[in-house]
Amino acid sequence: MVQVSPEEVGVPKLLTESQINNYDNDGCIFPIQALNSDQTGKLRGKFDSLEEKIGAEAQSRFKIKAHLPFPWMHEVICHQTILDAIEDLIGPNILCWGSSFFTKKANDPRFVSWHQDSTYYGLRPPATATAWLAISDSTVEAGCMRFIPGTHHEGILKHTETWNKDNLLIRGQRIEGIDESQAADVILAAGEFSIHHEAVIHGSNPNRSDDARIGLSIHYIEPHVKQTAFEGASALLVRGQDNYGYWEVDPVPVCDFDPACLETLDYRYQQYKTGIGKIKETP
Repeated sequence: MVQVSPEEVGVPKLLTESQINNYDNDGCIFPIQALNSDQTGKLRGKFDSLEEKIGAEAQSRFKIKAHLPFPWMHEVICHQTILDAIEDLIGPNILCWGSSFFTKKANDPRFVSWHQDSTYYGLRPPATATAWLAISDSTVEAGCMRFIPGTHHEGILKHTETWNKDNLLIRGQRIEGIDESQAADVILAAGEFSIHHEAVIHGSNPNRSDDARIGLSIHYIEPHVKQTAFEGASALLVRGQDNYGYWEVDPVPVCDFDPACLETLDYRYQQYKTGIGKIKETP
């Protein structure tokens, strides 16, 4: 189910034909290395410093567009290796419409229930390719992401909203009756990333390790994809051209905690929350 716009995907830049076929068949591929150990260490240091500065988890403050207020995060969403892999799957014209931290502290009971991202994304066609970058090792013990291969072919399934305080999803939404024996563990070393289709069923278990499990999910689409949950959605063109104009343009940060970008982030998050509420109300 690789979603391809009228722009034709050319010769792969990074991925093998096998990886591209696996994405099409399974809905997720991994691992792909983006950062070496030195680069990963610097990124982890910036992340830890950020949380120390704000005195809270980054995921509690920077939502939906976590990259907006920080030049070093802007560099991550524009990383050549990540974009080369995304281009091999969706084509040369790429928008980044969002990013989110998914962090579990050491020995943390929080989890992510089985769900499909498409439930509340509101995108048509539902074609987000999400790069999940490991900032720390993401192992089975640490509660790595898991997915059910091939479920992106099954359409959007019913979700129950639980509002569980230990669930990292906004509404604690979950799909009932998943056969977990079919699940695959997305094990990543720090600096590696996976890519999953927005409709594949996925989740993660609590972190039972002695280190935080830190990941950044980055959401990419082609410009022909529309946001249908609300008007005036925004994104950033990170490669190629946008010949459609469906998305307003996100600002680029010039410094950490860029005031204009913080204002945009907060506005867009409220916009998103309102939008997913409308999706919930739609029969």
